[in-house]
Amino acid sequence: MVENKNLLLGICGSPRKQGTQYAVEYALNYATEKFGFEIAFWSVRNKEINFCLHCDFCIREKKGCVNKDDMQDLYIKLEEAKFLLLCTPVFQGNLSGQLKAVMDRCRALLAKNPDVFKGKIGAALAVGGDRSGGQEIAIRTILDFYQQNHIISVSGGAFGANLGASLWSKDMGKQGIEQDEEGLRTIRKVIKRLGEFKKIKFKI
Repeated sequence: MVENKNLLLGICGSPRKQGTQYAVEYALNYATEKFGFEIAFWSVRNKEINFCLHCDFCIREKKGCVNKDDMQDLYIKLEEAKFLLLCTPVFQGNLSGQLKAVMDRCRALLAKNPDVFKGKIGAALAVGGDRSGGQEIAIRTILDFYQQNHIISVSGGAFGANLGASLWSKDMGKQGIEQDEEGLRTIRKVIKRLGEFKKIKFKI
């Protein structure tokens, strides 16, 4: 799989078609309209995503994961994309179980090719029903995943998007995100930073 240097993959970690999906789609649309990204969207909603069993099949065989489910499609997209935007609703003060399963299952990609993520650029987005509902903890979990797997993590910078895009839905789903202008601003700041990296021509 040849990496597409202009492709931004947005992964929605919500099992619902509500606030988080709206936020991801807003981010992707902004990325293509303002910065010329090619974009791809993938959601955990209605997907079969088995848990990592830590069976070490991927380590022994170097052929990917023993589970044959909807992750097979995502593996291809992850290999192709240069830019990643992992997005999650806040469940119990952290990211969703569905997105955590996706992250765990990336072990198979790395076992097959330890350099698969090296040099990719990643950002994070979290949506909480409360103003301080665990968004930063969820974002840090995503950033830890990036660091462990040689993905360069970026944020929107100081003054509003320090770690990533953080949104408050007020438990009103899509409607809440549409009304969260400050949260939407954090998305724009994060995407702007990804756009700056898109212009950089470097080899890692």
